[in-house]
Amino acid sequence: MAATPSTMLPLGTEAPDFNLTDTDGSDVSLGSLEAPQGLVVAFISNHCPFVKHLRFRFAEMADEYMAKGVGFVAIGSNDVENYPDDGPDKMAEEKGIAGYHFPYLYDATQDVAKAYKAACTPDFYLFDGEKKLVYRGQFDDSRPGNGRTINGKDLRKALEALLEGKKIPEADQKPSLGCNIKWIPGNAPDYFG
Repeated sequence: MAATPSTMLPLGTEAPDFNLTDTDGSDVSLGSLEAPQGLVVAFISNHCPFVKHLRFRFAEMADEYMAKGVGFVAIGSNDVENYPDDGPDKMAEEKGIAGYHFPYLYDATQDVAKAYKAACTPDFYLFDGEKKLVYRGQFDDSRPGNGRTINGKDLRKALEALLEGKKIPEADQKPSLGCNIKWIPGNAPDYFG
């Protein structure tokens, strides 16, 4: 299992716009998402062990915070020609299995992953109500096989601070770690160098 960390996009970055297709065939843009209190953007994949490890807890957290006015969206950006398990049909299946009640969008060109400087799955970004980045990093410090509880404490702490109008200290933000995004051959971004 490859272990790639987040690039840690600079705090304050405005959420890059997108218009992608959801698993139900509908188009979803950044502006169409219901997110008055903030927005979590997660880059995930169907087959990655790091995502499978936390997917049910992430789905539960999303339900909890969507009820508080925070929007959630997941994006799959992997090369589906070489990794067919990450294709749109399989994404629709995974959405049902994991219990995702938010859009799971297909980034066929990988342009959205590049705009967010996404590096791994899972990769989490939290934007405030004005779509400015206030948190990026890990869900928690649990990883497959390390025996730590999957509780989402890092993302939860950031969400709670956002809802309370408190600043989320940069020092508390640790990179996520997961499978590298599977770039289409010749399409890998240059932000890793």
